[in-house]
Amino acid sequence: MVANLRILLGFAFVPAGLKKVIYQPFTDPQNTGAFHEFLHSFYATGVFYQFVGGVQLLIAVLLMTQTFATLGALMALPVITAITVFCWSTGVIPTATVATMMLAGTLALIAWDMDRWLTIVFPHFHALPADETASSLIDLALWRACGIGILAVYGISCLLYGGVYRPKGMDLSHPAFYALFLVLLFPVGTLFLEQRRCSRKRRTTA
Repeated sequence: MVANLRILLGFAFVPAGLKKVIYQPFTDPQNTGAFHEFLHSFYATGVFYQFVGGVQLLIAVLLMTQTFATLGALMALPVITAITVFCWSTGVIPTATVATMMLAGTLALIAWDMDRWLTIVFPHFHALPADETASSLIDLALWRACGIGILAVYGISCLLYGGVYRPKGMDLSHPAFYALFLVLLFPVGTLFLEQRRCSRKRRTTA
């Protein structure tokens, strides 16, 4: 469940970050209102716009590779907090709702790895041994491969699409839309393989 959440949050940062890095506007030029006008000005900053995109992509990679997910969640917290406050303050309820759910997920990931990052804040805190921590319950190698596979499939679909693909509704007419279904199969297949490995370990130790 935690590995899935890391991948879901990580993947949510990919399209937004990629659009900024390759310097594509985040909203259409004809859109108006406080939300869109801020994004127009944000786009006009140039290098800063691309820098934020680079940070979002770094967060995505850190989360989806699992090994550095704790750092990824800590980096994601100020970013998604700022996005959430911005969305609610400009009245874009659907986007604000999604951002709030992402913020809740980020807080959940930080709580999951509490024994790891508390040693940084409180040097005298004694973390549990590696084989007793919650993170040890996850097959990191398997989920790391899942994250890399998702990034590869989405990257290839964007190359074939000729830009950052962000579907608006059921875009059944475009082949890139079906790549998203393939992306969904990766976590399902990984969870199945992880459960099989756990079953084998239990049988061998019984």
